[in-house]
Amino acid sequence: MRTRLRTTLAAAAALSGLLLALAPAVTASATPATTPTSAPVAGADAYCGYYDGNATTRRVDTGDRVREVQCLINHWAGGEALAVDGGFGPRTESWVVHFQDVNGLEVDGIVGPQTWSVLRAL
Repeated sequence: MRTRLRTTLAAAAALSGLLLALAPAVTASATPATTPTSAPVAGADAYCGYYDGNATTRRVDTGDRVREVQCLINHWAGGEALAVDGGFGPRTESWVVHFQDVNGLEVDGIVGPQTWSVLRAL
């Protein structure tokens, strides 16, 4: 009985150590590649600091426009829903479709002027 308890405790300690060792890597991967230049101001339109225009942004686009979309969706979703990596892939497209559906917009997965407007009016 005592051997089983020691084995269980040793396994739990090893697993805890592994999780703690991985935690910094997970945190670092969620950090934006580019640091935003300004923070959102209360009462103002949402702005993450990557891009302030409203050019059409869609799947396979890359760069600051996509980072802004990802950051704004994370702001809307209330957490780290997407990695702010600047790549408009299937996961970003899925979140854009969800955002458009929930907000009564045309559901096409493309961030055009209307979707930008609603994203920023969070």
